[in-house]
Amino acid sequence: MKTQRPPIIWLNVVIFASSMLLAAVVAPIYFIFNGIGVAHWVWLLLTFSFCNLCITAGYHRLWSHRTYQAHWSLRFIFALGGAFALQNSALHWSSDHRVHHRHVDNNDKDPYSAKRGFWFSHIGWMLRHYQTPEQYSDYSNCRDLQKEKIVMWQHKYYVPLALLMNLGVPIILGVIYHDIIGMLLMIGAVRLVLNHHTTFFINSLAHIWGSQPYTNKNTARDNGILAVLTFGEGYHNFHHIFENDYRNGIYWWQYDPTKWLIRTCTWLKLAGKLRITPAEKIEKAKALQLLNDTKQKIRHLPDHHDLAERMHKEYDALILQMTEYYELKKQLMSNKKQQLMEQYEHAVLKVRYQKIQQHFKQQQQQWQMLMKQYA
Repeated sequence: MKTQRPPIIWLNVVIFASSMLLAAVVAPIYFIFNGIGVAHWVWLLLTFSFCNLCITAGYHRLWSHRTYQAHWSLRFIFALGGAFALQNSALHWSSDHRVHHRHVDNNDKDPYSAKRGFWFSHIGWMLRHYQTPEQYSDYSNCRDLQKEKIVMWQHKYYVPLALLMNLGVPIILGVIYHDIIGMLLMIGAVRLVLNHHTTFFINSLAHIWGSQPYTNKNTARDNGILAVLTFGEGYHNFHHIFENDYRNGIYWWQYDPTKWLIRTCTWLKLAGKLRITPAEKIEKAKALQLLNDTKQKIRHLPDHHDLAERMHKEYDALILQMTEYYELKKQLMSNKKQQLMEQYEHAVLKVRYQKIQQHFKQQQQQWQMLMKQYA
């Protein structure tokens, strides 16, 4: 007997279908016959980037995870951009996302569980009433956000704000550049489709395509290509284990414009209290995951028990060196800041730090060489 599927959410179906039809069919036909100017492309890039950054820096890293604090003016801009992106209110979005992190990959509780397939996690979960009516209005996991005036103002007036931004901005640009229909199609429909599906990739592709250098306890993946499409959110494996870090791409070479925006806002005094995961915690997670991955790869070898035992010994030695290294580094940094040591004592400590650092690097290289033999 077939299980009856939940009722269709016709409003969402109409929005997704009509915007895709306008963007993929009507817009190309219109521009073929009427031409397309530089202004159309420039404003598409600007509004697309603005909306996505309001979701990633605002909805996601600020409100869902509280990874930093923001000035009221920045929060106001994020609220407008979130309405422009047409992805529900910040309160509703954050509530769903917190449930996702708490119950990731649980098909019964995760609202967009990747284990239910690409289509479901990408867009399918929004096309039917998979949640109960009570869940749509239960924001008990966002009591902190309910104390924020801007969040609640946007939640209360979300529909008029969404209409104002999605119609008002393209019409104003259309008046300025004497092409109202063209701007409605490009900044209204094309931009909206791009915003929707690139951010939806975070729930779908980022749980399917990529590597798992930090943990394999959930489906989240790190993917540099997705990071470009999602404004830094593609480093999703890191994010799911260290969700309270304001960064997703932790290395300087990793593409994470959301991180760069937040950091820039701190220089402008618009943001502060950025939360960062200690480097030692990150390194330990990577080492443990590498150990587990390598043990899986050598299971077919006849001497895999002996090899695994050797790897565990190397891992224990690495963690010991790592702990000593980071503890000493912390002490050195503390002494530098507080200036509590005499110059000679500081120099002695620095020499010891350099020796420990050298030993740690050697142990790390030895560990990596051992792992590579069986990777």
